[in-house]
Amino acid sequence: MIIKPRTRGFICTTAHPQGCAEQVRRQIEYVQARPAIRGPRNVLVVGASAGYGLAARIVAAFGARANTVGVYRPGERSGGRTASAGWYNSAAFETAARETGLQSFSVTGDAFADETKAKAVNLIRKELGQVDLVIYSVATARRTNPRTGETSTSVLKPIGQPYTNKTVNFHDGEVSLVTLEPATEEEIQGTVDVMGGEDWQLWIDALREGGALAPNATTIAYSYIGPELTQAIYRQGSIGRAKDHLEATAKRLHERLAAGGGRAYVTVGKALVTQSSSAIPVVPLYISALYKVMKEKGIHEGCIEQMYRLFADRLYSPNAEDVPVDGEGRIRIDDWEMREDVQREVADIWSRIETSNIYELTDLEGYRREFFQLFGFETEGIDYEADVDPNVDIPNIS
Repeated sequence: MIIKPRTRGFICTTAHPQGCAEQVRRQIEYVQARPAIRGPRNVLVVGASAGYGLAARIVAAFGARANTVGVYRPGERSGGRTASAGWYNSAAFETAARETGLQSFSVTGDAFADETKAKAVNLIRKELGQVDLVIYSVATARRTNPRTGETSTSVLKPIGQPYTNKTVNFHDGEVSLVTLEPATEEEIQGTVDVMGGEDWQLWIDALREGGALAPNATTIAYSYIGPELTQAIYRQGSIGRAKDHLEATAKRLHERLAAGGGRAYVTVGKALVTQSSSAIPVVPLYISALYKVMKEKGIHEGCIEQMYRLFADRLYSPNAEDVPVDGEGRIRIDDWEMREDVQREVADIWSRIETSNIYELTDLEGYRREFFQLFGFETEGIDYEADVDPNVDIPNIS
């Protein structure tokens, strides 16, 4: 079939297998062109099919020659629909890993479910023994708690009072004002239940109890802080409460793992084009301005650049005795985004943005292109008029 992008708001409902494979290949090439990392040997990535999770798996495998287990939702083709981008990404990763002699395994299922955790633990014990790095990178809007059976939903809302600011329709470049009503206490708690640290804790507990976690294991989860411009909708909003819970969980895990030489961190990354970030009002416009500034300064990074720097310069740096962290114990790889000169220029752009000048002042075109590349489209070298087979198998999947 000939596969074209079909969008519904901030969601693309189709994915291109060859385009996804090419994007994965480019990330692998980026890592292989850089110095090898003396890092982990066996790695579990929960949420491994896209974004930071996929990039971290690529860096672990092709930068540190680690064996990996990826956990992600099943997304194979069904009916007349293509498979998900995550499915195609994972298939490309598995193929490349095996071609280079790396052990690589996939576990599909709901990451929040006890059954998925049990499958991953059993696979690790059978194939690898134990893992010495656990990356938690789950991004979703709903979670069913396996203990209570209750389903919670996350929201992207301010707390306390309405919030109004500029936003953009990144498909057509129209800049407008958006007003978001404050979250209720129930919505705040639901967001914490979905995006906080409870499930991360349950994964570590399951791995320890199942004998699949090395005594000196490292575990990380991801967060974002951002500038004053996005504070009301992000760090001081409902999602910020969830990130507070995530960071408190990291501190508890760090204390527990330290006895065996292990460690736990929250990693604060830069603003990036992801399906999750595209859903947050205001944020796509901010990212478009940020990309313009950072690209002009030669300090722009995507997921793969951020993850290579996390591994090489933070977690496994040969030049540091301890992992560098901020006053809250967080690893900061948002340092270039938060530079004073970068934020000053972004703020200046923000004050002047309107529909008539958005393509001049920002990199909205780059934002839009990266959004479609998440799903395998607008990738150089791919013939999007050619027939392709949407059925792609993933070897050795559980």
